[in-house]
Amino acid sequence: MGKEFPFEPVKVKPIKTKNRVIKTPIPVPASKSIVNDLRAYEPRSMSGQPLVIWDKAIGCNVFDKWGNKWLDFSSGVLVANAGHGNPEIVKAMSKTVNKPMHHSFCFPNVERAELVKYIIKNIAPKNLNKVFLLTTGSEACECAIKIARAYGHKNGGNAKDVIITFESDFHGRTMGSQMAGGLPGLKDWIVNHDPNMINVPCPDGFRGSPDFNVFLKTLKEKKINPKNIAGLMMESYQGGSAILLPKDYMQKLRKFLDANKALLIFDEVQAGFGRTGKMFCFEHYGVRADIITCGKGISSGMPISAVIGNGDWMNMFAPGSMTSTHTGNPVICAAALANLKYIKEKKLVQNAAVLGKIMKERVMKLWKKYPKEVGFAAAVGLVGSIQMVTKPGSNEPNHDVAFDIVKYAVEHGLLMFGPVGNGGGSVKLAPPLVMTKEQLIEGMDVLEEAFDAVLGGKR
Repeated sequence: MGKEFPFEPVKVKPIKTKNRVIKTPIPVPASKSIVNDLRAYEPRSMSGQPLVIWDKAIGCNVFDKWGNKWLDFSSGVLVANAGHGNPEIVKAMSKTVNKPMHHSFCFPNVERAELVKYIIKNIAPKNLNKVFLLTTGSEACECAIKIARAYGHKNGGNAKDVIITFESDFHGRTMGSQMAGGLPGLKDWIVNHDPNMINVPCPDGFRGSPDFNVFLKTLKEKKINPKNIAGLMMESYQGGSAILLPKDYMQKLRKFLDANKALLIFDEVQAGFGRTGKMFCFEHYGVRADIITCGKGISSGMPISAVIGNGDWMNMFAPGSMTSTHTGNPVICAAALANLKYIKEKKLVQNAAVLGKIMKERVMKLWKKYPKEVGFAAAVGLVGSIQMVTKPGSNEPNHDVAFDIVKYAVEHGLLMFGPVGNGGGSVKLAPPLVMTKEQLIEGMDVLEEAFDAVLGGKR
């Protein structure tokens, strides 16, 4: 799906603004030995990002040690919601590290207690009262599947075991999360697929119909008895598209799952904690969540994830039977708590909602400017995606063009991660939620310049 960024330094006219500084060719010639070491000792799969050697990152900027400075439209990978190197998070981590206390397994610690209490009292929807801390988003999604199936077995016997997910959904890179996910290319390596993990078309209006009857028809075609559904897990917006699903579809889905006593699981690993202009993306739909899986923006940089749910299903497992080695790590919990408090106190959710109007306007402008090359574009809050296609009217992803756009942007001081989504055809925008209007406009200007440079001669 992706390809390796080549080490071919490109010299551009020097750039110096408040937010961007480019002094050297990109990649920096002097960084070649570092890239060579990484490519010699890591698997090829790790070569999918632009060759910017991060030295430090502050707020919305990333710096290398050769004097270059990027305006960040990646947030790492939708992680640094509260900005890079947030001083409140640094302070909280330092306090815990210097006790010193770096690990406590599942033995109680104050940091873990404070974090889970804050999440339930200040972040979670009122119907959810339990939170289980883990390490990665994949782990959280696998845990949600485990809980849904165990709850289904308890209430409907072992036949109530079916997990429904949407085509093109991404839920992680571990075996269970990839079997559940809807990207076929990511699970070719799995021979014995779980027959009760079922993909249905995503109602995004681009690759899938927004008609709820298509959902019902697909279940019938796949011989799924609705009474045997344990849960439906979905990305609140699909990671590669940033498209909100139709509200009426989601409300019909909620009623369908209630009628069949199945849980609705929202995978908010990349969508949560303000990214879409609401604390959780699913709030746009006006429906109830039974389980929320979280990660990435929960700590703005440290490895922690969470499953938020109700005690009716979260309490099914006996003491010691649902744990994780690094669950509740005190240093990481201190970071996550400081991050969540910062997001709330500095009104970053509201900032994302306000700036989101500008991002959406600029994204739609690019679609209108290049209708032959852009198949679909969307933005909500501070996440946007522009899906490049091979020909007008097609939904076949054009990875090469998306790759060239990202490459040009990075060479000119706008940091973005490699193309993502279906076939790697999506140019993804995801700046930190501390971004200012001035920074957002400058970044979108550079992105438009990249589109013009790559596509201008092809119209």
